[in-house]
Amino acid sequence: MYDEAELSNAVNSLEKGLESLAARKDVPEQAREPEFAKLLTDLMLLVLKRNEDINLTNISEPEEFVRLHLLDSLACAGLDEVESAKKIIDIGSGPGFPGLPLAALYPEKDFLLTDSLMKRIEFAKYAAEKLGLKNVRVLHSRAEKSGHDPELRERFDLSLCRAVGKLPVVLEYCMPFVRVGGAGIFYKTIPAKGEIEDSLLARELLGCSEFVRTETYTDILPGRGHALYIVEKLRPTPEKYSRREGIPSKVPL
Repeated sequence: MYDEAELSNAVNSLEKGLESLAARKDVPEQAREPEFAKLLTDLMLLVLKRNEDINLTNISEPEEFVRLHLLDSLACAGLDEVESAKKIIDIGSGPGFPGLPLAALYPEKDFLLTDSLMKRIEFAKYAAEKLGLKNVRVLHSRAEKSGHDPELRERFDLSLCRAVGKLPVVLEYCMPFVRVGGAGIFYKTIPAKGEIEDSLLARELLGCSEFVRTETYTDILPGRGHALYIVEKLRPTPEKYSRREGIPSKVPL
């Protein structure tokens, strides 16, 4: 359990990170407001409190939580793909990251958070309600199955995936949800050695661009080797993808 000094240091780190985030072009004014920092702090406290009873995250120290959950989740803020999106799906959201911090920053956008573990997605729903995030829905499902649901398939402008798997795998999980002209944003640790090259076939088969754009975010996480991989969708994904449950991770494209 953390003490008050640890919490105070974490809040200071959060405010400093949000100041750097707010300096980016196109990031909403909300990032500058004290109420936003408080909402994120409240989210952290909700997670850490529930984490004492059920395993939601391995990160239980407040300052690490700020860096590796809150600020990391917000790393894509200001990107054209995020700013233009109206419907966003977060695949493998766990207890709500990156979806909940982004939903708080972008209340005008609709977010669907999905996860295969009921305890985590139930918590994400509880947290969204507790924090008054009316633009959040949750779904307990595996991506391989829900990606074939006609209510969800190719219905989103943007798909997000953080800390779930290697690029060929997460592409197969995520791109069936994305409409033609939309994109996927994938949170990675650098160096993700060989992942871009290894995902070339997956991108071709799933209807994606042959190019992967990489954006680093040392502004809000100095000293951390993190990046976003951004992939555009150019063509409809063939109906056979995603393959049945478990196959994308066992036999990547």
